[in-house]
Amino acid sequence: MEIKVLGSGCAKCNQLEEATKLAAAKAGIDAHIEHITDMAQIMGFGVMTTPALVVDGEVRVAGRVPSVEDLVALLTRD
Repeated sequence: MEIKVLGSGCAKCNQLEEATKLAAAKAGIDAHIEHITDMAQIMGFGVMTTPALVVDGEVRVAGRVPSVEDLVALLTRD
């Protein structure tokens, strides 16, 4: 699974990255997690508010940091 955390490197962006790592581990998902800070790449996903989470090319969260439990649900849904 390819997961991208989009954000400038702010505290909430880093919080989303850490929560996503915890959620992936909790769900037993083999994931490659990448933190994208380049604004041109972020805009390429159509994201206007960060932090955002992209799973296998699909934006699933933008503008907030979900709980680890919510992230598990987001990562395991089809």
